[in-house]
Amino acid sequence: MKMYDLITLAEKGILILIAIFTIISVGIEMYTVIINGKISLTDLLLMFIYAEVLGMVAAFYKYNKIPITIPIFIAITALCRLIILQGKGISTIDLIYESAAVLLLAIAAIVIQRVMKESDADAKDKDKALEEIQKK
Repeated sequence: MKMYDLITLAEKGILILIAIFTIISVGIEMYTVIINGKISLTDLLLMFIYAEVLGMVAAFYKYNKIPITIPIFIAITALCRLIILQGKGISTIDLIYESAAVLLLAIAAIVIQRVMKESDADAKDKDKALEEIQKK
């Protein structure tokens, strides 16, 4: 077995473990919410993070790559959850830094999506041009 095959196998195994652990964590979180009898915004954001992690694993298995925007969305959600968890006790400068980080990540996601759309459009144009050349 080649080294590449071993690394690929390890990667897929780790992703399966991540999916299993994420599902277990969702179950534990839902159990905690049911026992407490109260759902908070931070609980919902945490479950959203879990859903995004599962989406990232699913995207890997569907496309054999992880779209870079999914981890960015996870980071944005995690930062928003952190801001909410800190509540009113957070210092102003920390709130500014964390908010700036959310803004920076959001801008990065927009830029990456636009660049990817443009590169996909360019690739499609090249494919059409090649097809036309091959037809002649």
